[in-house]
Amino acid sequence: MLSLLGVGMIATFLFLVISKRLSVVVAFIFVAILFGIIGGFSADMGDMMMKGILKVAPTAIMIVFAILYFGLMIDVGLFDPMISRILNIVKGDPLKVVMATSVITMLVGLDGDGSSTFLITVSALLPLYTKLGMNRLILACVISLSAGVMNMIPWGGPLVRAAASLQLEVSDLFNPLIPAMAAGLMWTLFSAYLLGKREKARLGTIHLKGSSMAFAEQLSVHETPGKPPRLFWFNALLTLCLMTLLVIDILPIPILFAIAFAIALFVNFPHPKEQQERILSHANSFVMVSALVFAAGIFTGVFTETKMMDAMANTIVSLTPEWLGSHLPLIVAITSLPLSFVFSPDAYYFGILPVISHTAANFGVDPVEIGRAALLGHSTTGFPLSPLVPATFILIGLVEVDFGEHQKFLFKWAFGTTIVMTITAILTNAISL
Repeated sequence: MLSLLGVGMIATFLFLVISKRLSVVVAFIFVAILFGIIGGFSADMGDMMMKGILKVAPTAIMIVFAILYFGLMIDVGLFDPMISRILNIVKGDPLKVVMATSVITMLVGLDGDGSSTFLITVSALLPLYTKLGMNRLILACVISLSAGVMNMIPWGGPLVRAAASLQLEVSDLFNPLIPAMAAGLMWTLFSAYLLGKREKARLGTIHLKGSSMAFAEQLSVHETPGKPPRLFWFNALLTLCLMTLLVIDILPIPILFAIAFAIALFVNFPHPKEQQERILSHANSFVMVSALVFAAGIFTGVFTETKMMDAMANTIVSLTPEWLGSHLPLIVAITSLPLSFVFSPDAYYFGILPVISHTAANFGVDPVEIGRAALLGHSTTGFPLSPLVPATFILIGLVEVDFGEHQKFLFKWAFGTTIVMTITAILTNAISL
C-alpha cells in the first residue's frame, strides 16, 4: 500500500511539474499535504515536514551566501580585468577566440547562475564572432560545455538539488568529484581547441581594425558601482583563500561563505546603506532557489518519514536482478544526460533520484554515489541541451541559432564530457563500477 502511495505521490508531482499545471514550489507543498492526508499521516505531518526542512537548511544557507558572494565579486569587477585581457590577446585568431570563450565562461560561471553566465559571455563574445564571421554554433557549444561543467560547483543548481533531495552534505557530494570536474574542464578546453582549430582552418587569421579591447566593453551588462582598483588584489586573495578552504573543508561550507561575504561586503562597501543595496540587488537570484530547497524539504520529509520511499525501494529491489544492482552508479551516470531531455532538473532530482538512491542502498551501494553519478550528466553537461531548462532558450536566443541544430551540434561533445568525467570518477573511487 505504501509503495503504491509513493508511486502516486511521485507521479502526481511529475505530472504537475512537467505539464506546468503548478510551479515546482507549490507542487512540492500541495502534493506533500495531499498524500500525507491520504496516507492517514495528518496528525504527524507537521513534524515530518519540519524534519525535512531542518535537513535541507544548511544547503539553503549556503546558496544564499554563495550567490551573494560571487554576485558581489562580479559587482566590484573582480573578473573584468582578466576577461578584458583575454579578449585583447585573442585578436583575430579564431582558435584563440574559441579557447578564450571556454576560459571566460568558466570564470563567469563561478556565480552558479546559468542564465547570467549566458548573458555575460554571449554579450562579451558575440560581436567578436560576428566580426570574424565565425560559426555561432561553436559559440553556443563551447559556452554550453564550459557552463555545464561549472554547474557542478557546490552552490550551483544541480548539486544543491541533489543534496536537498538525498538529504546529504554538500561536501560529501562535491569533494570526491573535484578530479572528475577537473577532467571535465580539461575535456572542455580540448574540445574548444579542436573546434577552434577547425574554424581557423576554414577562416584563417583575420586582422581586425583597431584593438579587440573594444569588444571587451561589451562585457558591461551589469552595473559595477564603486570598483576601486586598490581592492582588486584584496578581493582576488579573499576568493583564493575561500576556494582553498572549501576544498580543505576546514569549516562547513555555509559558514565559510557567510564569513567571506561579510568580509567582502564590509571592505568593499563600508557604509550600511551601500551594503543593503548590494544585498537587495541579488535577492532575486537566491530567493527562488532557497524557497525551492525548503519546499523540497517539506516534500522529502513526508516522502521519507512516512516510509513511502522505503516501500518503493523494496518493491524495485525485488524486481531488479542482483547482477544489475551493484552497477547502478554507472547506469545513472551514463543515462543521466539523455534523461535531461525527458525530465526537468526538479523532476529528475526530486522525483526520480531518491527512489534510485534507496534502491541502490538495498544492493549495498552508498546513496551518495548515486547523487554523484547523477551530477555527471543531468543538469550539468545536459542542461544546455534540455528543452525543459529555460536558460537554454536564453542562450540560443542570444546567439540566434536554431535549437535543433544546437542540440545536434552539441550532443556528441556534451556526452563526451559525461564519459570523461564518469571514467575519472570511477578511477578516483567517487563512484563504483
